[in-house]
This record gives sequence, C-alpha cells and structure tokens, in this order.
Amino acid sequence: MKFIIRRLKGIIIAINGMFFLLKNEEAIKVQSFVFLIIIALGFYFEITSKEWIIHIILIGFILTTEALNTVAEKICDLINPKYDERIKLIKDISAGAVSFVVLSSLIILLIIYFPYIKQLINSI
Repeated sequence: MKFIIRRLKGIIIAINGMFFLLKNEEAIKVQSFVFLIIIALGFYFEITSKEWIIHIILIGFILTTEALNTVAEKICDLINPKYDERIKLIKDISAGAVSFVVLSSLIILLIIYFPYIKQLINSI
C-alpha cells in the first residue's frame, strides 16, 4: 500500500511540474501554441495513425528537452546568479540541445505534411 501511495504522490509532483512549466515558461507556452496548430493540421489533413504517433513522440521530445533546458538554466542561476561566461556557455549548450530537437522535428513534420500540402495545391 505504501508503494501505491508513493507512486500517486510522485504522479502529483510530476503533474505539478508540468503545470509549472506551462504557466511560467514562455518557450513552453509558445511551443504548446505551435503544437495546437500542428494538431489542427493533423485533423484537417486526416493524417494516419502512424503519423499521429510520430506527432505525439515529437511533441513529447520537444517539451521534455525544453523542460531539461529550463532545469539547467535554473540550476545555473542557483549556483551563480551573476553573469559568468562559463554559466553562459552551459545555458547556450542547453538551448542548443533544444534547437537540435526542434530542427529535426520540423524536418520530420515537413516530410509528413509535404504530400498533403502538395495534394491540396494540386486540387485547387
């Protein structure tokens, strides 16, 4: 029983963290808005279940990487709140990781949507 209670507490803590990110982190807010547009496109073009799975994986991957970037920034600010070139480099690298994920995700989404957009243009 203690195991179940600990797991439930862990889930509540995780959900609190998700809501903190959604309420307080501008990058997460912007990305979530973009995801809503992409999801709407998915419904509009009636993408396949495999393409939906890819969408969900990409969204999770981007949000997770952005959350880890936020963690790195908060730890850096806690360790040294003043400007420091070494801290800047750590933050830049962490942001770069997010950029890799976003760029590769955009390429994947272009591969998914290109045939749908091409078909839409050809039908006009």
